[in-house]
Order: sequence, then C-alpha cells, then structure tokens
Amino acid sequence: MQDGQRLNVSPASSPDLDWSQVNETVRMLNLAVAQISMAMHEGDDSVESLTTSFLGMVQSVDGISQATTSASPETDFEPVREDILNRCTSVQGKIQQSIVAFQFYDRLSQRLDHVRQALGALSDLVSDKSRLFNPTEWSELQSGIRSRYTMQEEQDMFEALLKGASIDEALEQVRGRLEKGDIDDIELF
Repeated sequence: MQDGQRLNVSPASSPDLDWSQVNETVRMLNLAVAQISMAMHEGDDSVESLTTSFLGMVQSVDGISQATTSASPETDFEPVREDILNRCTSVQGKIQQSIVAFQFYDRLSQRLDHVRQALGALSDLVSDKSRLFNPTEWSELQSGIRSRYTMQEEQDMFEALLKGASIDEALEQVRGRLEKGDIDDIELF
C-alpha cells in the first residue's frame, strides 16, 4: 500500500466479510508511519527555531557588550541604557522561543515512545495465533493505543486513519488544524 492510498475495508470495531487482520495490521503500521512523519516534521521545526533563537541571543549579547565597552565617561548613558534594555528584552523573547522549541522536542520523544509501544503491542498480537484472527483483539489493541495518546493531534490522526484516511490525508488534516490554531498543546513554563 502506498502513502496516498486509502484503506477502505471494514474496521475491527465493526467487522464484516471484508475484515482481515492484514488490513488491521496495515492500519496500525500506517499510524506508526504517520506518527514518525509528524515527529520528524516537528523536530525539524524545533531545531530550526532553536538555531534562530540562539543566534539572535548571541547577536543581542554582542550588541550589549559593544554598547557598554564603546561608552566613554563623557557619553550620555541614557541612549546606551535604552539600547541595553531593548537588547535584554530581545534576549528574553528568544529564551521563551527556545523553551517552546524544547517542548517540541519533548513532544517528539513522547510521540516516538507511543510508536514504540504501539509497534510492540502490534507485534505481540500478530505473533499470537489465538488472538490474530479475532476482531475483538484488534479493537482492544486499537483502544489501548488510543488511550495512551495525550496530545490532541495524535488522537485526531488516530481517528482519521481508523476511518480510512490515507497517511497523507491524516497528516494534512492534523497539520491544518495546528496551523489554524484549533490544536494548541504548547505551554510556557
């Protein structure tokens, strides 16, 4: 199955004659792929934000250093003081941006841990012939995976994939909601 294809077969929650454990395995693997894709995207954004923030802080601190060393005793210190205060405010803003970027790293770790747990549970189910062909076991697997998700975008992506969305469609839906601000899981310390 390719990334853009939908999985249009009956789910474990309401199996019919088209239900199969293979299709359920594909659903769970698609979920893992989507989770990894989302984590990598967020990780890239986080690293870029950190790089920009730290470069901005270095520039502001260099400016503060220059402002204080270039002033002579005869200099009117009010403009120098104002420049230093503005640069300090800039550094504080960059620190806040860095904190947000570090939170994205934490989310990346959580997301990858969820993938690890889901793949472990899937492996256990697929390797147990007494459970493999039982739709109830698949529903319980999916419910167990869903219950571990604390982030709204994970829950939304999970629901979209179980309803038959392709990986790309599920990611697009979640990213669209994030961009609109419908999902906001970032907190400042």
